[in-house]
Amino acid sequence: MPSYRVRANVGLLRPGTSAPDLLPDTVAFARTLVTVEASDVEVVRGRARVTVRFQADDDASARRAGWAVLHRLDELAEIDGRHLTRRFGARWYALRPT
Repeated sequence: MPSYRVRANVGLLRPGTSAPDLLPDTVAFARTLVTVEASDVEVVRGRARVTVRFQADDDASARRAGWAVLHRLDELAEIDGRHLTRRFGARWYALRPT
């Protein structure tokens, strides 16, 4: 089964969202749609970046799930730099919206 991931830079948290709950809430939402393989928050160039890696049956399913996860993340915090990618071998390639 192909592996996909969504990534977004996180800015200000929305009212009612706490920093420790941001990733667990996003991952819990993702698990309602797909099988989550891994998740992480890292700091890149002084900004937090959330990554959720998941499995999906095909690109169309991954698009629906990936954009839904990014939408959920956007409800919790201001985000930018949204990316949805698919893994081929050791590299990640952009999955274009259709």
